[in-house]
Amino acid sequence: MMAFQVHATHNPSLGRNWALRRVIGDLGWIRTYGSKGTKPIEISVLSEGGSGPPTPELSIEVDDFDEALRRMTAAKMPIEYGPANEPSGVRRFYIRDPFGKLINVLTHS
Repeated sequence: MMAFQVHATHNPSLGRNWALRRVIGDLGWIRTYGSKGTKPIEISVLSEGGSGPPTPELSIEVDDFDEALRRMTAAKMPIEYGPANEPSGVRRFYIRDPFGKLINVLTHS
């Protein structure tokens, strides 16, 4: 499992002159910057949530998507969006944490 913070912005390319200049993914509405090394860092900036949902404040990438969904459902956590297979190649659903923050739970397909 990997958790990473996302940043909402009107223009994801504004991060190009930032400390992490290595672009590792760019779909126009989301751009991900990363570092190299044994403990890589990834930061994504988004202009939208992709495919229509709002922009999440945190993304958690899981190894077993079905198990994560089962656990959230069993815990009676309301699913705010999805589960959905997105054109960007991810399968995801949204939940809210106890503080009301929108969380994107995803796996790459």
